[in-house]
Amino acid sequence: MPLPTRPVRPLALPVALLLATALMTAGLTGCSALSPFNTCDDTVVRLRDLRSQPILESVPKGATAPKGLAPVYAECVDDSGDAWLYAERVYAFPGSRQEVVDFYHTTAEADGWHLQHDPSDPSTPETTAGLCFTKGGDGEALLLTVQFPTASQLKFIYGYDAGPEFDSGSAFEIEVGSETDGAETGCFD
Repeated sequence: MPLPTRPVRPLALPVALLLATALMTAGLTGCSALSPFNTCDDTVVRLRDLRSQPILESVPKGATAPKGLAPVYAECVDDSGDAWLYAERVYAFPGSRQEVVDFYHTTAEADGWHLQHDPSDPSTPETTAGLCFTKGGDGEALLLTVQFPTASQLKFIYGYDAGPEFDSGSAFEIEVGSETDGAETGCFD
């Protein structure tokens, strides 16, 4: 006489619930076995390349690097998820913002940079919004921005008290940035 059999309970549901709970717990605690984000690991060479971009040294006649600020500041930042590499310089310029804008329109575009316009606010003048250019394809893509920081922004960002060279004219900051893997990125993505 055969023995009575018990119905087999499917294991799929309990296993799926256990796995979902484990993944949710890992996500909520900030721990994950596999990170989908790039980090700053092994970015020294790419940072050096950004730091040596010729456009960082191309400035309108009369622009000077302020005393007390690093000639070129370069860093990899990965505190917001995906890592971002950048190299930047700040300059004092005795002329107008429009002269800076005109200079970079000509100089950056002659060096292969492509100007991008903010589609969400095309009416803001470049002397207020600054400029943003892209260059290179996937794997070697770069982003170039030209901004006009105020004295209070220089103090907040760099801990720098704007000296007499900023008393007339414009301060401007030029930055070349990149994804850690050189992935293509846009100015307004």
